Amino acid sequence: MNYLTISEVSKASFIEKRSEFIGCIAPVKTNDEAVAFINSVKAQHRKAKHNVYAYILRQDNISRYSDDGEPQGTAGIPVLDVLKKRGLTDVCIVVTRYFGGILLGGGGLVRAYSHAASLACDSAHIMNMCRCRRLKIKTDYGMYGKIAYLLPNYDTITLSSDFGSDVVLEILSLAETTDTLLKELTEITNGAVSADDCGELFYDFSSVKNISEN
Repeated sequence: MNYLTISEVSKASFIEKRSEFIGCIAPVKTNDEAVAFINSVKAQHRKAKHNVYAYILRQDNISRYSDDGEPQGTAGIPVLDVLKKRGLTDVCIVVTRYFGGILLGGGGLVRAYSHAASLACDSAHIMNMCRCRRLKIKTDYGMYGKIAYLLPNYDTITLSSDFGSDVVLEILSLAETTDTLLKELTEITNGAVSADDCGELFYDFSSVKNISEN
């Protein structure tokens, strides 16, 4: 199953009735990493009135949130809902609020925290992590043209190309289409190609067109 996450820490902010809301999002893979990120943001904003957070992890299917002193249901849950609606996982958002002296009310808080979380997501580079296989393809120069013509018909990423005595390509192929790709490679080259399967992994295919998010 493919999943969406982010590549690096990113943040965005806005001001609502003199209160500043700062949304900061980070990639995390474990509960300890999420807690460490939350604590680091809190350390940066010790004078802030609230540091609300929410995170979702693939590991053990964990999702957690905190209102951090805001009225129950007005902060942590709206931030968590943004992550869920965006389909993001292995991420943590902390929304810091510097209180400006004007109360926003329950509805106002929900909108503000949701907006801060959305801005943080918008500022991040979203990665479409797909289950794929790493292939090492070796062929002679006479067959390279056929292979180069075939690969764009599949969702692949070329990691390296070595044009020595033979052509050696290291590519990533979506797991669900790898067997079909290998079969067609053998057919178009009349078996004059070797393809070593170097194992399965998840990799960012966001730059590849027509990749489904599911």
